[in-house]
Amino acid sequence: MDGRRRRGRGQVRALSEARRVVVKIGSSSLTRPDGGLDLNRIDAVARVVARWRRGGRQAVIVSSGAVAAGLDPLGFASKPSDLASVQAAAAMGQGLLVARWTAAFHTHHVDAAQVLLTTEDVMARDHYTNATAALGRLLSLGVVPIVNENDAVTTRELRFGDNDRVAAIIAQMVQADALVLLTDVDGLYTAPPSRPGARLIERVDSTDDLMSVLVTGAGSKVGTGGMASKVQAATMASASGIGVLLANADKVEEALSGKGTGTWFAPTHERPASRRLWIAHAAPSRGELVVDAGAARAITVGKKSLLAAGVVSVAGHFDAGDVVDIASPTGLVARGIVSYDADSLAAIAGRSAPELEGTGWEHVRPVVHRDDLAPLL
Repeated sequence: MDGRRRRGRGQVRALSEARRVVVKIGSSSLTRPDGGLDLNRIDAVARVVARWRRGGRQAVIVSSGAVAAGLDPLGFASKPSDLASVQAAAAMGQGLLVARWTAAFHTHHVDAAQVLLTTEDVMARDHYTNATAALGRLLSLGVVPIVNENDAVTTRELRFGDNDRVAAIIAQMVQADALVLLTDVDGLYTAPPSRPGARLIERVDSTDDLMSVLVTGAGSKVGTGGMASKVQAATMASASGIGVLLANADKVEEALSGKGTGTWFAPTHERPASRRLWIAHAAPSRGELVVDAGAARAITVGKKSLLAAGVVSVAGHFDAGDVVDIASPTGLVARGIVSYDADSLAAIAGRSAPELEGTGWEHVRPVVHRDDLAPLL
């Protein structure tokens, strides 16, 4: 990371040339100190986004704040700890939240539409494609989708975890040119900003740039995400060919105009096909294959299929057609759709095709065909 000029060029070009962006704003930026919904903030973001859209550009808003919006009407002094009360607050607050976004955009003659997602809407391939089509159609009609996780029905076990990840997945689904993560600090720092000596990082070109960065996972009193979740979401999106800007919500106008604010995460890979994005980041993993170093190199660098000979061990209970993680001795390297169930694969692991055919196996297939592989490196 060598400073403002490199960040400025990449950020300005990406955002000035972008035709479609996803803007995520978290609970910490949408709530007042007393915990209530900050209506002025919503109005300000809507005004900037509406102006940015002129000329046929398209935007998606990923908005937290449903739980926060529902606290006061239900008489809660703070975010409750039990799931049922959190779900009740989300149910009460979501209507208030989207009503405010709708009114704010209508002021600028822009229509907005609510889209609530659960993990099932992206984990199942047919649901994923349906949600993608619905978002695409809304954008083509000139509507700004307001997306949030459906916290009124999700459980702690079956949820995205935070809207940072939702925003990264949405950016992939709609093939956004850029993702803007708005928060309550100026960007990513070398350490928590309150610590003496903490410096703003202006540009991240690879995960190597994050090795010495100290981030925390704590969210706000009304939110679920912290800086760690934002870095994970930014890394996930940039690895999918999408540039990410992490910026202060107070500087949303500068952020969308590309005026060199915040931290810019440069795209680290070319944009893969939608199916590979689903395999890599949305589909549930049913097991894990550990492969040797040669196989790991073949499927990542060589773009080859994974063969049984390269599989060292098999973990989990999965069927043919399920998605599994693929790990090398040094860590996770890919995900893919497996051609065998767990028991069959365990029986052939480490054996070459001629060896298998010599013992009676017919029509030996790749364990994971290269068309069904999503490298993560």
